[in-house]
Amino acid sequence: MAGPVLEMRSIVKTFPGVKALSDVTLTVRQGEVHAICGENGAGKSTLMKVLSGVHPHGTYEGDILFEGNPCEFKDINASEKRGIVIIHQELALVPFLSIAENMFLGNEHATRGMIDWRETLRHATRQLRRVGLSENPNTRIADIGVGKQQLVEIAKALAKDVKLLILDEPTASLNDEDSGKLLDLILELKEQGITSIIISHKLNEIRRVADSVTILRDGRTIETLDVHAEETSEDRIISGMVGRDLEHRFPERTPHHAEEGAAPALEIRNWTVHHPIDRERKVVDDVSVQVRRGEIVGIAGLMGAGRTELAMSVFGRTYGRYAGGTVLKDGTEIRTKSVAEAVAHGIAYATEDRKHYGLNLIDTINRNISLAALGKVSKRGVVDEHGERQVAEEYRKSMNIKAPTVFEPAGKLSGGNQQKVVLSKWIFAGPDVLILDEPTRGIDVGAKYEIYTVIDKLAAEGKAVVFISSELPELLGMCDRIYTMSAGRLTGEVARAEATQESLMRLMTKDKNGTEEVTR
Repeated sequence: MAGPVLEMRSIVKTFPGVKALSDVTLTVRQGEVHAICGENGAGKSTLMKVLSGVHPHGTYEGDILFEGNPCEFKDINASEKRGIVIIHQELALVPFLSIAENMFLGNEHATRGMIDWRETLRHATRQLRRVGLSENPNTRIADIGVGKQQLVEIAKALAKDVKLLILDEPTASLNDEDSGKLLDLILELKEQGITSIIISHKLNEIRRVADSVTILRDGRTIETLDVHAEETSEDRIISGMVGRDLEHRFPERTPHHAEEGAAPALEIRNWTVHHPIDRERKVVDDVSVQVRRGEIVGIAGLMGAGRTELAMSVFGRTYGRYAGGTVLKDGTEIRTKSVAEAVAHGIAYATEDRKHYGLNLIDTINRNISLAALGKVSKRGVVDEHGERQVAEEYRKSMNIKAPTVFEPAGKLSGGNQQKVVLSKWIFAGPDVLILDEPTRGIDVGAKYEIYTVIDKLAAEGKAVVFISSELPELLGMCDRIYTMSAGRLTGEVARAEATQESLMRLMTKDKNGTEEVTR
């Protein structure tokens, strides 16, 4: 077994009023992929910022040894010179510069202050090929997708002669296909002798690529496990993360259906939407779904199936070009041509992109919660700030939003707590129908369970819930019925008792003719 390339001993990091890390120890072996997992706020990212010099030597206690030598990094440039490169969850790329310019920003090939562009492009092309990208290095970052941007970040790290690559939630914003490519690349880099540390909530990804996993909880090291050992199951890792056994990852579900013969709370009939630019392309093609009060109905599909496009187009036609179809609420046709109309009819939509569309990150928790229903805390057009604060405090307690006050900016919260604010906003609006688009994306297992409990409670109160998710176990654990979509069309409807991951996947991969697509 290879010896350690990195040792972090008794690391303590304190912020004003908060001890983020308390006596944390981490050992990473040469040439391995080492995962770090824990709930939001466990200290994972803080530990990596200490290692990479974002939190410089002198601002923390403890020792760091890299390749057997003590390290006292004063900034991120010092750690990069030793071959330690961190890729943060929020990518650090300049959108209007080229791939090559981004790759060598601050690390330019220059002579006497003049950049050698021929050398820059040559080196950029070589590193892009290493990560499987064929893009022209002169292409702007803004003109490539998030998956390719993540690969550019890795190519950028390789150009710095990386020895230890740190990836913080590298697949959080990627679809399944791009996630698979990235994980394959991490394994390829391992074959080339590059050691990696990966922070991830996705336990299936950890089991796929990692050799070891260190679990943090409340700023402390709990244990390090051999991923390949027989006893290292996902349940075993979860138990370490949350400090308790989760016998059930989902709350016990007792369906609370509406009375027999009652009209569906929401019914969508023959809904068709064209792409916003390509007018000939149907992104939603003659889709009909319905959900009753007290019911949680799932929508499953691979990326590009049309799930989000369906939800957004129904909710105020915020995506695409409407081509036909009707929306009925309790059996009566309604207009949802704008978000205001949809909200007025008791329909809420919690977007999959909470940072861009779900929250105002620079505004406070209390203002975000009241945003969709300001009329409830206003008199004659003036917001009652005392009433607004009371409402926010009630949701902070009932939803267990971890923040010192309701005046904390939403952008400072963890992903799970941000999602709780989004749900609080829409619950306060008092909808009859909630459309939840990837409501637990990028959230740890403990916070997921809390959100599942909230969703189940809403259904028990008679709300109709549409649950869109890319995680099949989540749909099977939460939903009463599941619709499947492929290429914009509905391909099936399965009751919970009859659904399996295999049966759903078969339906999700059907083409327009009803036959299974061949994976290319």
